[in-house]
Amino acid sequence: MSPLVAGLTRLGLPLAGSAVLGVRGRRSGEVRTTPVNPLHHDGVRYLVAARGETQWVRNLRVAGEAELTVGRRTERVAATELTDPAVAVPVLREYLRRWAWEVGAFFDGVDASSSDAELAAAAPRHPVFALQ
Repeated sequence: MSPLVAGLTRLGLPLAGSAVLGVRGRRSGEVRTTPVNPLHHDGVRYLVAARGETQWVRNLRVAGEAELTVGRRTERVAATELTDPAVAVPVLREYLRRWAWEVGAFFDGVDASSSDAELAAAAPRHPVFALQ
């Protein structure tokens, strides 16, 4: 996500539902922030790592919790990684349906119309977290 989108999100003007994720660094202990696109799907909120095993993914795995901020509103969330690719498939499909225009290039030809098998094969490269 571009610095412009991150800046607008911090000001409370999110584009397409973006938010700023704050998660404690696994080594530094300092809170690190990055813009993300939370996805609401079947009554659950998810984070999908479009760029794969990024630092925020590694930090969130260790911390297990984070903060989501839009403007002045910050919410603490617990995060559980979906480790079964079959469970991640409908989430990835909806994520790509909604944000392919922004993140599709990171999915190596997989898109919302791809088969379940293709999405399941891509799932390990794009970690998905359920937020509570």
